[in-house]
Amino acid sequence: MTRTLLSTRVLLVCAALGVATGLLGGVAGAITPLVLAAAPWAYGLVLGSHVLPGIIAQQVFRLPLVALTTHVLAALVASAVNPSWIWRFLGTALLFGAIQEGVAALTRYRSWGAWRFFAAALVIGVLVAVVVFFAANLGKLPAWAQIAYLVIALAGPVVWTAAGLGVGESLRRAGVARGVRAG
Repeated sequence: MTRTLLSTRVLLVCAALGVATGLLGGVAGAITPLVLAAAPWAYGLVLGSHVLPGIIAQQVFRLPLVALTTHVLAALVASAVNPSWIWRFLGTALLFGAIQEGVAALTRYRSWGAWRFFAAALVIGVLVAVVVFFAANLGKLPAWAQIAYLVIALAGPVVWTAAGLGVGESLRRAGVARGVRAG
């Protein structure tokens, strides 16, 4: 019998996490135009919610590929909520999942301290802050709004990461990962 990297049990939990976080992602996508129109400086808090699938999955299982798998599943669910954003959801899922997997891979999937999750959140925050700043032409905003945007764009993924770590740890303590061995 061959052993797969992600067992059926792990995949089922990743799917459940993908559904839950995908629904949240779909709502985040739906309110994005409103936030960008009314308070573009707050967009980082909305976009930061997309870190949740990978953070929760990695905190629960501490295995390779669970972040990327859960992100893609969440993107598919979010696309069912908001079909016009399918490519944005998938692109964000692949980017955020790859960053989270990349940071974990740098530690060879052996270090699971909170610092590692927050390091990934800061990488995502910096990348998103720069890309969205130019893509959404936020340079036209007043200086206070530009500063607020940059602070919130960095803080958004960090705050959502803290929430995701709490959820993931609760699921881990509840026994969701019981019987699953890390790599």
